[in-house]
Amino acid sequence: MSWEHVLLNVTDNIAFITLNRPERMNAFGGMMRQEIVEVLESVAVDKDVRVVVITGAGKAFCTGGDVGEFGAGATKALAPTVSSERHAMCKAVLSINRMEKPVIAAVNGIAAGGGCNLALACDIRLASDKARFSQIFTKRGVHPDWGGVYFLPRLVGYSKACELIFSAEIIDAAEAFRIGLVNKVFPHEEFESSVKQFAMRIAKNAPIPIAFAKRGLQNFQQWNLAQALDYESYVLEVCMKSNDIVEGFGAFLEKREPNFKGN
Repeated sequence: MSWEHVLLNVTDNIAFITLNRPERMNAFGGMMRQEIVEVLESVAVDKDVRVVVITGAGKAFCTGGDVGEFGAGATKALAPTVSSERHAMCKAVLSINRMEKPVIAAVNGIAAGGGCNLALACDIRLASDKARFSQIFTKRGVHPDWGGVYFLPRLVGYSKACELIFSAEIIDAAEAFRIGLVNKVFPHEEFESSVKQFAMRIAKNAPIPIAFAKRGLQNFQQWNLAQALDYESYVLEVCMKSNDIVEGFGAFLEKREPNFKGN
């Protein structure tokens, strides 16, 4: 399967999704939002995929909505209904959130507006030292989308989220790391290889507990301690019945790397 503005490459159990409109700084244009949804839905059910990486082609990660298209009234990206569940960008965010596999944003350049918030929707954010981030919306007269008002304050706190959204300030990778917006910053010249090495460390681990851990971590603000302990007990029972736990302990005793199958 192929798409016009999104590339997919699966290697070593990692799905690399590349936003591919470099001439437009990978801005969402045409049917690109729907294509992103289709790619995400595809990798979510692909048994060969254990980790998903989203990045951008060329110098940018993504600059959000294509202002040229919006200005010309030519965009085809929005569904004909106001229902958020049917809105392509909401489908994409929910797909990332509900997917059992870790999703990493590899921010190789500017991530602005919806592009910034697409990165925030991912489980982990890795940044090139040339990356920049901006909640540019208020400078364009619009409100944040792609879940920005949900994810941003959870990452950087309410007051800092207010500052970034109200001011539309552009921050660099070092500042993004300082405030907790990104997990790691790598030198741009080593970025691609560093991202792959990071993703491979996750892909080599047991996928069953990772899937459950992702779901559990998403509930950290809703659960009390007793609920968290109950969830952990349930998941441990599931893991104890898996073949992967036998492989994990066996590999430790035999002093070798485990080869998990996800069963």
